[in-house]
Amino acid sequence: MKRAVYVRVSTQRQAHLQTIEQHLERLQAHFQEQGWEWAEDLVFRDDGYSGASLKRPGLDRLREQAAQARLDRVVITTPDRLA
Repeated sequence: MKRAVYVRVSTQRQAHLQTIEQHLERLQAHFQEQGWEWAEDLVFRDDGYSGASLKRPGLDRLREQAAQARLDRVVITTPDRLA
C-alpha cells in the first residue's frame, strides 16, 4: 500500500508555532506506530503557501499522483492542511 504525506505551514506565526519538520516528525512517529513504510518520494510539502489557494506545488504533485491512482492513502496532521 502506498501512503503519501502532505504537510503545509502557511503563515509566519504557524512557522514559529509548528514547523513543517514538527509535522513530519509527528507523521513519521505515526507511520512507525502503524508499522507503515516511510517513503521520502511520497512526502509532499508546501512551505509558506496559504490554504486560500489550491495552486500549491506540493499539492499539485500530490493530486497528480492521486489522479494516476499511484496512492492508496494520504496522511495529514489536520484536515485544514489540505483546505
